[in-house]
Amino acid sequence: MRDLIIIGAGPAGLSAAIYAKRAALNTLVIEKNPLSGGQIMNTYEVDNYLGLPNIGGFEMASRFREHADLLNCEFLTAEVSKITKIDEKDNPYFIIKTNIDEIAARSVIIAAGASHAKLGVPGETELAGMGVSYCATCDGAFFRGRTVAVIGGGDVAAEDAIFLARACEKVYLIHRRNELRAAAILIEALQKLNNVEILWDTVVEGIDGEDQVEAVKLRNVNTNVITSLNVAGIFIAVGLVPNTKIFQNIAPINEKGYFIADENCVTGTSGIFAAGDIRTKKLRQITTAVADGAIAVTSVQQYLLDFPMK
Repeated sequence: MRDLIIIGAGPAGLSAAIYAKRAALNTLVIEKNPLSGGQIMNTYEVDNYLGLPNIGGFEMASRFREHADLLNCEFLTAEVSKITKIDEKDNPYFIIKTNIDEIAARSVIIAAGASHAKLGVPGETELAGMGVSYCATCDGAFFRGRTVAVIGGGDVAAEDAIFLARACEKVYLIHRRNELRAAAILIEALQKLNNVEILWDTVVEGIDGEDQVEAVKLRNVNTNVITSLNVAGIFIAVGLVPNTKIFQNIAPINEKGYFIADENCVTGTSGIFAAGDIRTKKLRQITTAVADGAIAVTSVQQYLLDFPMK
């Protein structure tokens, strides 16, 4: 019987692992991917984490994992498919089912993060991996010297456009509104790039191509005029979808799919805690994910004191 299972090894999960180890909790971290780090693995550069300016996402992820390994945190590469609560008298616990084994634990921190949202337009699924991408740092090198489009208006879209502009001949940033939601420093950087053009008030209606992306079909939201733009690649950055699908029956979630959890990472199910991008919060950043990991373990400690094994 473990004291704690942590699901996910992104910044929230790794932070929780470190704090749990220091609290001498019998802890196991379960991560479905062979490498730890979550979304920052796909981030070219991080410039807003205190003390580590201009650090690459892969390097930051490596440092986080190295810290956990230094403390001998225990990891299992497996995919969780179900969590079941066992309400034994005076001894509640959970069974975490994975593709490898079933593991019992007195408490669970779910830090499974979020995935890239999709546009849901014709051609997107059919051409995924053939010009349609959700990770500019992963796939940008394939489009060196070519014309591409980035869809979105937030920080990730702006960062992707800046990154792609370094190698691509032309980058179109397509946004459905008439102003970006990205941070001011990113907007300023975009404005300095001669090969980036922003198409305002524009949405994607479809993606065209045979075996490779050839064009994107666009609609101006003000005039409803449909146009076609020739591009070799499309990078979609329109937000995130929390990875709560398999956990919906273990704790309450809101209409957007996020765990309803307070600032102490406490969910509506006793013994289940949510940390990082997967829970309701105003700001989803690496620093808030790391903070969640620490806070969640503090809440776990209190829970274990309130429900000692008998």
